Amino acid sequence: MARFTRIQVALKMKEQGMVPLFYHPDIDVAKKMLHAIYKGGARLLEFTNRGDYAHEVFAHLYKYAEKEMPELMMGVGSVTDGGTASLYLQLGANFVVTPVLREDIAVVCNRKKVLWSPGCGSLTEICRAEELGCEIVKLFPGSTYGPGFIKAIKGPQPWTNVMPTGGVSTDTENLKEWFAAGAYCVGMGSKLMVKKANGDFDLKKIEKLTKKTLDFIQTIKKK
Repeated sequence: MARFTRIQVALKMKEQGMVPLFYHPDIDVAKKMLHAIYKGGARLLEFTNRGDYAHEVFAHLYKYAEKEMPELMMGVGSVTDGGTASLYLQLGANFVVTPVLREDIAVVCNRKKVLWSPGCGSLTEICRAEELGCEIVKLFPGSTYGPGFIKAIKGPQPWTNVMPTGGVSTDTENLKEWFAAGAYCVGMGSKLMVKKANGDFDLKKIEKLTKKTLDFIQTIKKK
């Protein structure tokens, strides 16, 4: 079961300001990526459910992190049904992120008081998600809607917490726009998980980029 409460997770998302997300089918490579992100300062991250046997990789990573990085809040993303959510909750997922709004996932996560963040693309979906107990909605794909969408909905619904994912980069101007619009935090994958020319992940660069981005987000939030 989850080692952190949904309140702890929600507060950490706000404090950290960014949810790094990644996937790799090789357990050893995934461990190295986990370390790079952790050494860069992240204490919360999302492992995406993107490939066959992804849950097995997650199980290994979670046990590894529990022993080596006990303060790390590890969640799962790209979950599209309640059954898959249940599977990951059995493996210890501390939060569940989905690309769509699914009420069966809400029921599964709420039953165990685990934070879930559904992908929403309209104010109607956001309202329904909040009626189902959602604390932080995922704006996906963020590149389709842009910062202006968040700014617009914060007018009639200032209580709504939004995490844009997709279309968020490490670029300083991009980050400024999202947080100026009222983003609660941002989700970041490919723009953070950079690769070398040969296709391998550049672990040192991922670590440095994670630290640089987290530091810059804190600077933005202080202003």
